[in-house]
Amino acid sequence: MTKQFALVVLNWNGKQLLEQFLPNLLSNSPEANIYVIDNNSTDGSQELIKTDFSEVTLIENKGNYGYAKGYNEGLKNLNEPILILINSDVQVTPNWLQPIIKLFNDEPKTAIVQPKILDYKNKQYFEYAGAAGGFIDKYGFPYCRGRIFDSIEQDLGQYNDSIEIFWASGACLFIRNEVFHDLKGFDENYFAHQEEIDLCWRAKNKGFSIKYCGFSTVYHIGGATLKYNSPQKTYLNFRNSLLTLYKNLPNKGKFSTIFIRLCLDGIAGIRFILMGKPKHCFAIIRSHFAFYKRIHFYRKKPATPKINKYFATNSIIFSYFVQGKKRY
Repeated sequence: MTKQFALVVLNWNGKQLLEQFLPNLLSNSPEANIYVIDNNSTDGSQELIKTDFSEVTLIENKGNYGYAKGYNEGLKNLNEPILILINSDVQVTPNWLQPIIKLFNDEPKTAIVQPKILDYKNKQYFEYAGAAGGFIDKYGFPYCRGRIFDSIEQDLGQYNDSIEIFWASGACLFIRNEVFHDLKGFDENYFAHQEEIDLCWRAKNKGFSIKYCGFSTVYHIGGATLKYNSPQKTYLNFRNSLLTLYKNLPNKGKFSTIFIRLCLDGIAGIRFILMGKPKHCFAIIRSHFAFYKRIHFYRKKPATPKINKYFATNSIIFSYFVQGKKRY
C-alpha cells in the first residue's frame, strides 16, 4: 500500500541526534516513509543510516546547502502526497499523524499544517520555534500562540484546537507535495531561518490555507543546530525577515512599512548594545547591508498578487514592551 506521508529529516553532522530520535520516528510513524537528506556530513551520519537504519532511505546532497536548498534538492524525486519536514532534534508521540491525516483529507484547500510543538527539555511548556502556530505583525516580526519573544507559556490545554495560522514552523512542517513544487520550494537565498515564513506567505498569496493542529504533539529540543543566542542566527533572522517583507508585501505602503521596520531594527541594535551584546548589534548592521545587496534579485521576478491582510496585530513590539501583553 502506498503511504501518504514522506517524513523527511534534514541532517548536517547530526549523527548523535539521528541515533537518539530516528528510532522514535520509526516506531511512531507507520503511515510514513522515512527519509534522511544529508547535507554532506563529515561525522559518519551517512554510514550510520546505511548500517543501523536500513529502513530509512538516505538522500545525499553534494554540499552543506543549508535548510532551504538542502530540502529543495532532497525533495525533488519524492512522490508521496504529503511531505513532513522535521528537524533531527524532534521527538514525536504515538498516533501523532492521525489528526493531521484527517485534517488534510477533510480540507482540500489546506496546504500546510503544523502540530503542537512543546519543549523537549521542559515538556509542560511550549517550544520557542513554532509553539501553537505562527503569526507576524505589520512590520514582519514573527510571534506564536504560546510564545511571544522570550515569554513562553505552559501548555494547559489552552491551544488544543485547530485554527488558521499565518506560518507553520520549519521544525515540523507538513505540506502537500504538489503545493511545495508549485511554490518552487524554499527561497535558497535564505540559507536558513525564516524561509518557512516566506514559503507560507507565498502559499497565502496563492489562496491556500495554513492550519495549526493542536491534537498532534511533538517535542523539539531547539537550538541544536544553531544556538538561539548566536549572532549568526540574529544576522540570518533580521536579513531574511527584511527579504520576506520586500518579496511579499502588497505594493501600497510597502516602502514605508520597510522603512519603519529598518528603524525598529536600529532600536533593537541599541538594545543589544545596552544588554552588553555588541556582536548582535553588528549582526543587525550586517543583515541590512546584505538585504540591500539581495533585493535586486527580486526586482527581476514577475509580479504576483499579494494579500493585503497578512498581520493580526500592528506591532507586537508595542503590544509586548509598552502594553505588557505577554500572551497572544
